[in-house]
Amino acid sequence: MTTTMPVPVDLILLAFERNSRVNAAMLAGIGDADLRFEAGGGWSIGKLLCHLASFRRQWLAEIAPKHAAGLRSLADYTDDGRDFEPLTDDLLVIADAFRAGDAAVVAAVHAALTERRPFPGFYRSDPTELLVHVMVHDAHHRGQIMSLLRQRGRSRADMIKLEDATWLVWRE
Repeated sequence: MTTTMPVPVDLILLAFERNSRVNAAMLAGIGDADLRFEAGGGWSIGKLLCHLASFRRQWLAEIAPKHAAGLRSLADYTDDGRDFEPLTDDLLVIADAFRAGDAAVVAAVHAALTERRPFPGFYRSDPTELLVHVMVHDAHHRGQIMSLLRQRGRSRADMIKLEDATWLVWRE
């Protein structure tokens, strides 16, 4: 379905900034011991976090390489690109990668908007589609992380505290 009413760029940028704060709140509620937890043969919490942080660099390398320069990958990807090994289990490094990646994504979108150009081959209608893609991708994996934290045995009170810290950002 195509919309005929454009969404104001400022609203998308605000949503992206809030998404960054939700990620930071989630990271603040995760401990070092949580990172290696996995259930049912899926990805560990640490692997999901490294994937999320590296996702920004990975996409920017494709659509805006100059904005990917200087961002570090937190994942060693296999030749087929379908799986990887996380390169860190340091939450501070992961948090820094999120901050730097988010800043680079916003800078790439601002540059494309200023130059009035899309990201050819990927986001052809509007550069802000990259921001929406990152937010949807983050939300998908944050849900997986929250599920893993529950499976790891987090108390109901701890989960409510973490959920409140993340959901309240959207209610401002």
